[in-house]
Amino acid sequence: MQSHRTQSKPAARPLRLGFVPLCDCAPLVMAQELGLFEKHGVRVHLRREVGWATIRDKIIYRELDAAHALAPMVFAATFGLGSVRADCLTGLVLSLEGNAVTLSQPLWQEGVRDGATLRQVASRRAEPLVFGIPFLYSCHHFLLHAWLGLSGLVPNRDVRFVVVPPPQMPTNLKAGHLDGFCAGEPWNSVAVLAGSGWRVSCSREIAPRHPEKVLMVRSEFAATRAEEHDRLIAALLEACRFCAAPENRERIIETLGEPQYVNAPASALRAGFDGVREGMEVNSDTHEPSIGKAAWILDQFLKSGLLPNPAVISRGTAADVFRADIFQNATRLKPRYEETHSLQ
Repeated sequence: MQSHRTQSKPAARPLRLGFVPLCDCAPLVMAQELGLFEKHGVRVHLRREVGWATIRDKIIYRELDAAHALAPMVFAATFGLGSVRADCLTGLVLSLEGNAVTLSQPLWQEGVRDGATLRQVASRRAEPLVFGIPFLYSCHHFLLHAWLGLSGLVPNRDVRFVVVPPPQMPTNLKAGHLDGFCAGEPWNSVAVLAGSGWRVSCSREIAPRHPEKVLMVRSEFAATRAEEHDRLIAALLEACRFCAAPENRERIIETLGEPQYVNAPASALRAGFDGVREGMEVNSDTHEPSIGKAAWILDQFLKSGLLPNPAVISRGTAADVFRADIFQNATRLKPRYEETHSLQ
C-alpha cells in the first residue's frame, strides 16, 4: 500500500462535516459543542443530513468533506455499488454495534416472540414480510440477513427489504407500512416507548463488536488536506473519550435532544445509549480501522450477495480503505490550543 500524504495548506473554508441523527453521532456533536475542533486546529461546519444516501452522494460529489457514515458505505462507494465510483477511505471507526431488530406490535399480538415464531407467521402470509433498513450497503442489512437465516427465513423470499431513513422508521412501523426494521438508536427506543414496536434482537447478539460507524472521506481529501484530516480525527477521538465517561451521559443526552441534532425525547436517547456503549470506549482497538474490521465487512458483502463481482476485492483493498496508518498518525498529534468552550 502506498501513502500519498501531502502537507495541507490552511483551509479557505471550514470543513463540511455531515451526520445522520442517531445516538452514535454523539462524538461529532460533542466535539462541536465542547470546542474540540477549534482546540485541535480545524474549522468545521457541522451539517445534519436526512439519511445515508444523502451522505454518500454529498461525499462523492464533494458537497461534504467528511461524514459520520456506515462502515460498509466506504467500500460500496469505492467499488461503485449503487452510485458512481469514488475512491473513499476511513481513518477512524466511530462506534461498534448499536443496532437492534424491532418488530411491530401486531406481530406480537399474533404470537411472535422470536425468529422461529416469526417464521410461522410468515408461512401463513401470501406476501413477504416488509422490513426497513436505512441503507442497502449497511451492517443493518448484514445483521438482518444473518438473523433471518438463523430463523429459517429467506431474505428476498420471505422478507422484502425497503430503505427508510432512520428517523422515519418508528412512524412507518406504527402506520403499518413495516413489519419490522433494523436501525440504530434512538429509533428502536422511540418505537418501543410509543408502544408500536418491541426489540427481538440486537447487534451484540448477532455480530458482537462489529464495526458500525466510521469517519468517511474521499481519498483525494485525505491526501490533499492531510493535516486537517488528521486533526479532525484527533478532535473526534477526544470527543469519543468524553462520550465514554458515564458522568457525561446526561449532558450528552440533553445536547443530542436539541432540534439541530437528533431531536428525540430524552427518555428514548437514554434507553438508546445502552445499545451504543461499546462504541464509546476509550481504547484504540475500538477506533482503529484495522484489517480485521475491514475483512469482516468484505466477508459480509460476499455472504449477503451484495457484491456481484468479488474480483473487485484486490489483495490490498482492506488496507487501502481502512487506513490504520492515518489513525495512528492522528493519535500522535498534540492539540494546537488548550482552551475549549463549555456547555455550562
